[in-house]
Amino acid sequence: MQAKIHPCLWFNDNAKAAVNYYSSVFKNVEILTENNTVIQFTINSTPFTALNGGPTFSINESISFFVYCGSDTEIERLYTALSQDGTVFMPLGEYPWCKKYAWVKDKFGVSWQLDVDPINSTQTIVPTLLFTNDKFDKVKQASTLYQSVFPESMNLMSATYGKQAQNFPEDTLLFTQFKLNNTIFNAMSSPEPHAFDFNEGVSFVVQCDTQNEIDKLWNALTQDGGQESQCGWLKDKFGVSWQIIPSILSTLLSDPERAERVTQAFLKMKKNGY
Repeated sequence: MQAKIHPCLWFNDNAKAAVNYYSSVFKNVEILTENNTVIQFTINSTPFTALNGGPTFSINESISFFVYCGSDTEIERLYTALSQDGTVFMPLGEYPWCKKYAWVKDKFGVSWQLDVDPINSTQTIVPTLLFTNDKFDKVKQASTLYQSVFPESMNLMSATYGKQAQNFPEDTLLFTQFKLNNTIFNAMSSPEPHAFDFNEGVSFVVQCDTQNEIDKLWNALTQDGGQESQCGWLKDKFGVSWQIIPSILSTLLSDPERAERVTQAFLKMKKNGY
């Protein structure tokens, strides 16, 4: 399993407009493949898929993207661009965990957490899971499960609520960062009630080289309350959506003559295979 895990963003038939927007906001955007349903692209070498999925699901704040900006100039530039016609959850400023930080939602509904600090990695954009409501104390459990499922995984750092904890154990995780198949993830918790939860608006694509890999991941992620769906999609027991697909699919999607037919066939499948 060589390919990195990457996020898929569900748009209401405006994926092309969204990708064009990100191309204007970020300095390093490359479109890899494109058809009427799916656009594969990178931002700062981080792969994304944009899906024209229709109105069934909407992106929400349960999964955001942490951008390690590395300079005052870059964080100020991104904050201005992403907040225009969007929503500011936390304005750009100094916070206890960072000398300059902001949390915004862009005009297409995607949430971005901006951090002025650099990251000791070539991956400067990190998917971030927010566990809230009845799941706020599941961060450690989820990160442990994911690290047990994916190869080349490790915990990078964790922070607990400690003495701030009220009515829940002091070892409850506030924030953690870990690697899954060499892809960095953040996970954080909030005991405050929120009107959103994980859904298919943001899912994670995992490309597998063999049928055995597909079966292993599928079985591990659907156990203990996970749910199977169609076209290679599933939900794990925490509600996070995953697409477990054969790696050859990316090659097929890069062929303009076959891409549309392949996409339509793929969308009709349940668990995909070789």
